[in-house]
Amino acid sequence: MTSHAREESGQVTTPEAAAPTVVVGLNAAIIAVWDDTPQVLTVRSASDPDRTEGLPSGPFEPRHHRTIDIGLRSWVEEQTALRLGYVEQLYTFGDRGRLTAAETDEPHMVSVGYLALTRRSTLPANAGAQWASWYRYFPWEDRRERVPPVIPELIEPFLRDWARRADTTDLRERRWERACLVFGLEGLGFHDETVLERYELLYESGLVPEARRDRPHLQAEIGPRLQGCSAGTTALGAAMLHDHRRILATAMGRLRGKLKYRPVIFELMPAAFTLLELQRTIEAVAGVRLHKQNFRRLLARTGLVEPTGTISTKTGGRPAEQFRFRRDVLRERPAPGVRLPLPRPHKP
Repeated sequence: MTSHAREESGQVTTPEAAAPTVVVGLNAAIIAVWDDTPQVLTVRSASDPDRTEGLPSGPFEPRHHRTIDIGLRSWVEEQTALRLGYVEQLYTFGDRGRLTAAETDEPHMVSVGYLALTRRSTLPANAGAQWASWYRYFPWEDRRERVPPVIPELIEPFLRDWARRADTTDLRERRWERACLVFGLEGLGFHDETVLERYELLYESGLVPEARRDRPHLQAEIGPRLQGCSAGTTALGAAMLHDHRRILATAMGRLRGKLKYRPVIFELMPAAFTLLELQRTIEAVAGVRLHKQNFRRLLARTGLVEPTGTISTKTGGRPAEQFRFRRDVLRERPAPGVRLPLPRPHKP
């Protein structure tokens, strides 16, 4: 409807209605891997009374930032003293009620999430940031040794009960089917890329603490049911500021998926590495163990690496040959990723 038509119909357009306040936020999930652990760089918000952990972030300021990418890099360097290398945009998040309460007059935040990859970095003592395992926030995603106990002990029974409490038979069936698909229940396979789908299901059902923070009415309903849980609510991982755990889940799923068709894993590796170090890094990111011989056959077939002619004695066992990423593969194939030779699924 044009402004003239609105005037004729008697509608009055106030400045607030015509131009709602929207702020563009920039958030970076910065990932590194060492000691067989994927690490994410976090900061603590000075404005948050609980000093909750979050991702490096800040608003896009067009007067100071010529591009959004420059704005992101500027905020990250200011908050962490780290200069970013590989960066890619993930997704734009704008749901009401997941950053500020939906009923408030505060500006609505539209968050642009980014994935950044870096090699191990020692941060200055005054950086104001710290590295933390991403499994601290998503403990149900690490299936390298076994099915995480939190799934059979807490998540599966809670979701089963949540499905049973649906108003209709159709909704009960759809809820449980969704739970089985994303968590690999009832013998279904576990897909490493669907990190966001798992987190969103736990958020929708009210199980993760962010859901009860954003929807306070759920606390009275769900809180008492969790107090008697043997697994404990800490098994659900650490909550993050605002919607940052949702952004991190998106970054994890993107990186896991991209491993399979782009050689991004080498953005996390040193210039020279052993094949075991490469395998352990991929396993850390994917959250599953790989079959050693199948993995090495795959590397030989795809030509992703080449020997450096040097030997590493840091393995703790027999000296191992060192390799490097063979960059010519980028010109030889359009999708030179690591097709993960996954093992059999764990039995609960």
